[in-house]
Amino acid sequence: MLPLTAGFLIAGPISGFLSDRFGSRPFATGGMIVAAGSFALMELLPVDFSYSVFGPILLLNGLAMGAFAAPNRAGVMNSLPPEHRGVGSGMNSTFQNAAQVLSIGIFFTLMIVGLSSSLPSTLYQGLISNGVPHTPALKASHLPPVSTLFSAFLGYSPVEHLLSPHVISHLSHQQLSILNGRKFFPKLISKPFSSGLHAALDFAIGACFVASIASWSRGGKYHYRPEHDEST
Repeated sequence: MLPLTAGFLIAGPISGFLSDRFGSRPFATGGMIVAAGSFALMELLPVDFSYSVFGPILLLNGLAMGAFAAPNRAGVMNSLPPEHRGVGSGMNSTFQNAAQVLSIGIFFTLMIVGLSSSLPSTLYQGLISNGVPHTPALKASHLPPVSTLFSAFLGYSPVEHLLSPHVISHLSHQQLSILNGRKFFPKLISKPFSSGLHAALDFAIGACFVASIASWSRGGKYHYRPEHDEST
Protein backbone atom coordinates (compact mmCIF):
# COMPACT_ATOMS: atom_id res chain seq x y z
CA MET A 1 0.00 0.00 0.00
CA LEU A 2 3.06 2.31 0.04
CA PRO A 3 2.36 3.75 -3.46
CA LEU A 4 -1.05 4.91 -2.21
CA THR A 5 0.55 6.77 0.70
CA ALA A 6 3.28 8.20 -1.53
CA GLY A 7 0.72 9.55 -3.99
CA PHE A 8 -1.24 11.19 -1.20
CA LEU A 9 1.89 12.82 0.26
CA ILE A 10 2.96 14.13 -3.16
CA ALA A 11 -0.38 15.48 -4.36
CA GLY A 12 -1.70 16.90 -1.07
CA PRO A 13 0.69 19.86 -0.62
CA ILE A 14 0.80 20.66 -4.35
CA SER A 15 -2.98 20.70 -4.81
CA GLY A 16 -3.38 22.69 -1.58
CA PHE A 17 -0.95 25.35 -2.85
CA LEU A 18 -2.61 25.54 -6.27
CA SER A 19 -6.13 25.63 -4.84
CA ASP A 20 -5.19 28.73 -2.82
CA ARG A 21 -4.47 30.48 -6.12
CA PHE A 22 -7.11 29.07 -8.43
CA GLY A 23 -9.88 27.83 -6.14
CA SER A 24 -10.72 24.38 -4.82
CA ARG A 25 -13.34 23.34 -7.38
CA PRO A 26 -11.13 22.10 -10.27
CA PHE A 27 -8.76 20.16 -8.00
CA ALA A 28 -11.35 18.59 -5.73
CA THR A 29 -13.59 17.68 -8.67
CA GLY A 30 -10.71 16.44 -10.83
CA GLY A 31 -9.30 14.39 -7.95
CA MET A 32 -12.55 12.49 -7.51
CA ILE A 33 -12.91 11.86 -11.25
CA VAL A 34 -9.37 10.46 -11.43
CA ALA A 35 -10.04 8.37 -8.30
CA ALA A 36 -13.12 6.87 -9.99
CA GLY A 37 -10.92 6.06 -12.98
CA SER A 38 -8.36 4.33 -10.76
CA PHE A 39 -11.06 2.12 -9.25
CA ALA A 40 -12.27 1.31 -12.77
CA LEU A 41 -8.71 0.25 -13.68
CA MET A 42 -8.69 -2.06 -10.64
CA GLU A 43 -11.79 -3.77 -12.02
CA LEU A 44 -9.88 -4.60 -15.19
CA LEU A 45 -7.17 -6.48 -13.28
CA PRO A 46 -7.33 -10.28 -13.14
CA VAL A 47 -7.60 -11.89 -9.71
CA ASP A 48 -3.98 -13.08 -9.88
CA PHE A 49 -2.61 -9.68 -10.94
CA SER A 50 1.04 -8.66 -10.97
CA TYR A 51 2.13 -6.04 -8.45
CA SER A 52 4.02 -4.21 -11.20
CA VAL A 53 0.60 -3.39 -12.66
CA PHE A 54 -1.23 -2.90 -9.36
CA GLY A 55 1.40 -0.54 -7.84
CA PRO A 56 0.99 2.27 -10.42
CA ILE A 57 -2.81 2.11 -10.04
CA LEU A 58 -2.39 2.51 -6.29
CA LEU A 59 -0.11 5.49 -6.91
CA LEU A 60 -2.71 7.04 -9.22
CA ASN A 61 -5.40 6.54 -6.58
CA GLY A 62 -3.19 8.18 -3.92
CA LEU A 63 -2.48 11.15 -6.19
CA ALA A 64 -6.21 11.55 -6.86
CA MET A 65 -7.17 11.36 -3.19
CA GLY A 66 -4.39 13.79 -2.27
CA ALA A 67 -5.54 16.21 -4.97
CA PHE A 68 -9.04 16.12 -3.47
CA ALA A 69 -8.35 16.27 0.27
CA ALA A 70 -6.61 19.62 0.79
CA PRO A 71 -8.73 21.70 -1.63
CA ASN A 72 -11.92 20.17 -0.29
CA ARG A 73 -11.00 21.03 3.31
CA ALA A 74 -9.95 24.53 2.24
CA GLY A 75 -13.21 25.03 0.36
CA VAL A 76 -15.24 24.03 3.40
CA MET A 77 -13.27 26.25 5.80
CA ASN A 78 -13.26 29.30 3.47
CA SER A 79 -17.06 29.19 3.23
CA LEU A 80 -17.49 29.54 7.01
CA PRO A 81 -17.39 32.70 9.16
CA PRO A 82 -14.22 32.88 11.29
CA GLU A 83 -16.06 32.27 14.56
CA HIS A 84 -17.49 28.96 13.24
CA ARG A 85 -14.39 27.49 11.63
CA GLY A 86 -13.44 25.47 14.71
CA VAL A 87 -16.88 23.83 14.71
CA GLY A 88 -16.69 23.37 10.95
CA SER A 89 -13.32 21.64 11.20
CA GLY A 90 -14.67 19.35 13.92
CA MET A 91 -17.74 18.44 11.87
CA ASN A 92 -15.59 17.83 8.80
CA SER A 93 -13.35 15.44 10.74
CA THR A 94 -16.37 13.75 12.32
CA PHE A 95 -18.01 13.06 8.97
CA GLN A 96 -14.72 11.90 7.45
CA ASN A 97 -13.94 9.42 10.25
CA ALA A 98 -17.54 8.16 10.43
CA ALA A 99 -17.59 7.65 6.66
CA GLN A 100 -14.32 5.68 6.76
CA VAL A 101 -15.76 3.28 9.32
CA LEU A 102 -19.05 3.02 7.41
CA SER A 103 -17.23 2.37 4.14
CA ILE A 104 -15.46 -0.67 5.62
CA GLY A 105 -18.83 -2.13 6.60
CA ILE A 106 -20.27 -1.42 3.16
CA PHE A 107 -17.20 -2.85 1.43
CA PHE A 108 -17.30 -6.17 3.30
CA THR A 109 -21.08 -6.38 2.97
CA LEU A 110 -20.83 -6.07 -0.80
CA MET A 111 -17.98 -8.58 -0.85
CA ILE A 112 -20.02 -11.10 1.13
CA VAL A 113 -23.13 -10.55 -1.01
CA GLY A 114 -21.05 -11.18 -4.12
CA LEU A 115 -19.55 -14.32 -2.61
CA SER A 116 -22.94 -15.62 -1.49
CA SER A 117 -24.42 -15.37 -4.97
CA SER A 118 -22.02 -17.82 -6.64
CA LEU A 119 -19.89 -19.50 -3.95
CA PRO A 120 -22.23 -22.44 -3.08
CA SER A 121 -22.55 -23.69 -6.66
CA THR A 122 -18.84 -23.12 -7.38
CA LEU A 123 -17.72 -24.95 -4.25
CA TYR A 124 -20.20 -27.78 -4.89
CA GLN A 125 -19.01 -28.31 -8.47
CA GLY A 126 -15.37 -28.20 -7.40
CA LEU A 127 -15.86 -30.89 -4.75
CA ILE A 128 -17.97 -33.10 -7.03
CA SER A 129 -15.35 -32.95 -9.78
CA ASN A 130 -12.75 -34.29 -7.34
CA GLY A 131 -14.69 -37.33 -6.16
CA VAL A 132 -16.67 -36.01 -3.18
CA PRO A 133 -20.19 -37.55 -3.04
CA HIS A 134 -23.27 -35.41 -3.60
CA THR A 135 -24.54 -35.13 0.01
CA PRO A 136 -21.28 -34.10 1.75
CA ALA A 137 -20.42 -31.81 -1.19
CA LEU A 138 -23.81 -30.09 -0.87
CA LYS A 139 -23.36 -29.70 2.88
CA ALA A 140 -19.83 -28.31 2.52
CA SER A 141 -20.92 -25.88 -0.20
CA HIS A 142 -22.91 -23.90 2.37
CA LEU A 143 -19.73 -22.68 4.05
CA PRO A 144 -20.45 -19.15 5.43
CA PRO A 145 -19.06 -16.50 3.05
CA VAL A 146 -17.37 -14.68 5.96
CA SER A 147 -15.35 -17.81 6.75
CA THR A 148 -14.38 -18.15 3.11
CA LEU A 149 -13.28 -14.52 2.87
CA PHE A 150 -11.05 -14.62 5.94
CA SER A 151 -9.68 -18.04 5.01
CA ALA A 152 -8.56 -16.51 1.73
CA PHE A 153 -6.98 -13.52 3.49
CA LEU A 154 -5.12 -15.82 5.88
CA GLY A 155 -3.97 -18.20 3.15
CA TYR A 156 -5.81 -21.11 4.79
CA SER A 157 -7.76 -23.85 3.00
CA PRO A 158 -10.74 -25.13 5.05
CA VAL A 159 -11.64 -27.93 2.59
CA GLU A 160 -10.19 -30.74 4.72
CA HIS A 161 -12.26 -29.66 7.73
CA LEU A 162 -15.44 -29.41 5.68
CA LEU A 163 -15.41 -33.11 4.92
CA SER A 164 -15.95 -35.86 7.48
CA PRO A 165 -13.25 -38.52 8.08
CA HIS A 166 -15.62 -41.07 6.51
CA VAL A 167 -15.74 -39.12 3.24
CA ILE A 168 -11.97 -38.52 3.25
CA SER A 169 -11.27 -42.22 3.72
CA HIS A 170 -13.08 -43.02 0.44
CA LEU A 171 -11.07 -40.56 -1.62
CA SER A 172 -7.94 -41.52 -3.53
CA HIS A 173 -4.54 -40.13 -2.64
CA GLN A 174 -4.52 -38.02 -5.79
CA GLN A 175 -7.94 -36.54 -5.01
CA LEU A 176 -6.88 -35.70 -1.45
CA SER A 177 -3.67 -34.08 -2.63
CA ILE A 178 -5.67 -31.86 -4.98
CA LEU A 179 -8.29 -30.92 -2.37
CA ASN A 180 -5.64 -30.13 0.26
CA GLY A 181 -3.23 -28.48 -2.16
CA ARG A 182 -2.32 -24.80 -2.13
CA LYS A 183 -4.02 -24.07 -5.48
CA PHE A 184 -7.43 -25.77 -5.24
CA PHE A 185 -9.20 -23.46 -2.78
CA PRO A 186 -7.80 -20.14 -4.14
CA LYS A 187 -8.72 -21.05 -7.73
CA LEU A 188 -12.12 -22.30 -6.56
CA ILE A 189 -13.13 -19.03 -4.92
CA SER A 190 -11.44 -16.69 -7.40
CA LYS A 191 -14.60 -16.14 -9.49
CA PRO A 192 -16.97 -15.56 -6.52
CA PHE A 193 -14.32 -13.36 -4.89
CA SER A 194 -13.96 -11.35 -8.10
CA SER A 195 -17.74 -10.88 -8.24
CA GLY A 196 -17.82 -9.47 -4.71
CA LEU A 197 -14.79 -7.27 -5.31
CA HIS A 198 -16.32 -5.77 -8.45
CA ALA A 199 -19.48 -4.91 -6.52
CA ALA A 200 -17.40 -3.07 -3.91
CA LEU A 201 -15.38 -1.25 -6.59
CA ASP A 202 -18.59 -0.24 -8.39
CA PHE A 203 -19.78 1.35 -5.16
CA ALA A 204 -16.45 3.20 -4.83
CA ILE A 205 -16.75 4.52 -8.39
CA GLY A 206 -20.30 5.74 -7.72
CA ALA A 207 -19.26 7.44 -4.48
CA CYS A 208 -16.41 9.23 -6.27
CA PHE A 209 -18.76 10.55 -8.95
CA VAL A 210 -21.20 11.81 -6.30
CA ALA A 211 -18.29 13.60 -4.58
CA SER A 212 -17.13 15.10 -7.88
CA ILE A 213 -20.61 16.49 -8.60
CA ALA A 214 -20.84 17.94 -5.09
CA SER A 215 -17.38 19.50 -5.43
CA TRP A 216 -18.22 21.09 -8.78
CA SER A 217 -21.58 22.45 -7.62
CA ARG A 218 -20.04 24.47 -4.78
CA GLY A 219 -18.84 27.10 -7.27
CA GLY A 220 -15.49 28.65 -7.99
CA LYS A 221 -13.06 30.40 -5.69
CA TYR A 222 -15.20 31.46 -2.75
CA HIS A 223 -14.43 33.14 0.57
CA TYR A 224 -16.88 34.04 3.28
CA ARG A 225 -17.89 37.71 3.46
CA PRO A 226 -20.12 39.24 6.15
CA GLU A 227 -23.60 40.23 4.98
CA HIS A 228 -22.92 43.94 5.46
CA ASP A 229 -19.78 43.75 3.31
CA GLU A 230 -20.57 45.40 -0.06
CA SER A 231 -17.96 43.23 -1.78
CA THR A 232 -19.95 40.04 -1.16
